[in-house]
Amino acid sequence: MTRRLHLNAFLMNTGHHEASWRLPESDAHAHVEVSHYVGLARIAERGTFDSLFLADGPVLFNSVGQRPSGALEPLTLLTALATATEHIGLIATASTSYNSPYNLARRFASLDHISGGRAGWNIVTTAGREAARNFGLDEEPAHATRYERAAEFLDVALKLWDSWEDDLVVADKAAGVWGDERKIHPPRHKGTYFSVEGALNVPRTPQGYPLLVQAGSSDDGKRFAARYAEAVFTAQQTLQGAQAFYADLKSRTGAADRDPDHIKVLPGIVPVIGSTEAEARRHEAVLEDHIVYRHGLARLEHLLHLTPGTLDLDAPLPAELPPESAVEGSKSRYTLVVELARRDQLTVRELIGRLGGGRGHLTFAGTPEQVADAIEEWFRQGAADGFNIMPAVLPSGLELFVDHVVPILRARGLLRTEYGPRQTLRERYGLPRPANQYTAALV
Repeated sequence: MTRRLHLNAFLMNTGHHEASWRLPESDAHAHVEVSHYVGLARIAERGTFDSLFLADGPVLFNSVGQRPSGALEPLTLLTALATATEHIGLIATASTSYNSPYNLARRFASLDHISGGRAGWNIVTTAGREAARNFGLDEEPAHATRYERAAEFLDVALKLWDSWEDDLVVADKAAGVWGDERKIHPPRHKGTYFSVEGALNVPRTPQGYPLLVQAGSSDDGKRFAARYAEAVFTAQQTLQGAQAFYADLKSRTGAADRDPDHIKVLPGIVPVIGSTEAEARRHEAVLEDHIVYRHGLARLEHLLHLTPGTLDLDAPLPAELPPESAVEGSKSRYTLVVELARRDQLTVRELIGRLGGGRGHLTFAGTPEQVADAIEEWFRQGAADGFNIMPAVLPSGLELFVDHVVPILRARGLLRTEYGPRQTLRERYGLPRPANQYTAALV
């Protein structure tokens, strides 16, 4: 069977570049307009993407002075998008740190039914003191503790999604029996973090479970991914770094007694596209010219756990920084940013410019052919199973990718030309429907 790219559209209000909202073409209010997201979903579906993705967190990100802030709750928004699309998968971020398994399992099961089997869950553990203080905590839980809670959370969610057997409903009108009571399996779970007694109040879904996605690249994150994840979003700056991450994760997945092909690695790429390379560079320069550096400076000092006022825009990062071991937040992103600055000998101003487009994800400016070449190289050289496409500006960046890069990828045999028969999101990612754990235990 021909190996093909998996493409996911990562949709973020006016685009991933922090200055995208300042362009004349951008709608500064689009982040709360359902019509904006419906239009983006339909563009991605025209490009035969496997899925689209909405990030989220239980905290107000960024300064409201910096860029459009606040976001519609993603499962609610994806329910609207499910009725406006037919094929594309619908992936939402939801935190295991600040949700309960029962309510969240019910929401994803509902989305999977409503969409006909197109739901996906990006599982995050949520770093940051700001989020913790929205839920009655003075400090964020330790990194390892968050992942321990996440593992138990997911184990409970899997029990809940399996609490109905697939053939429970008999609908025998003559006998007056709607469902077979023997095929309900209450979890009766009592663990370190959760106690959940009863069965889910939603039947088992078309996919069995939503597609399970994860984005952490720390050691804890990779262990978690190897055990549970079926797609992994990752930030990688170089082909060699991406190859090392890919090989490591596939190896860990095999060691966890799972098929390494059942975990798909999708690095993020921020394509800035022009008809010539010079034009693409001009587009990139326009965006960088619109960066407000005081916002980027505050964000970078926060990420690096530095006192405000520590960094000099026109100097490199300080030689002495807190070690990753002292960081309880986004460990992998901390390391990526520091390594990027050291490797390319960037000043703080240059580093903020690099991070303005993708917050550490690869930004690539070039012609459609050059973008397609980069994607193909990573795909064929053992660095990716596909890509998380992160347009710098929306909707124009997504339209350019679909209208000019997608045809090249199709011509090279890397991407489907049409969806074909209706499939679940799992089927699009080449994954089996999971067996019900309670039924399997009886065999």
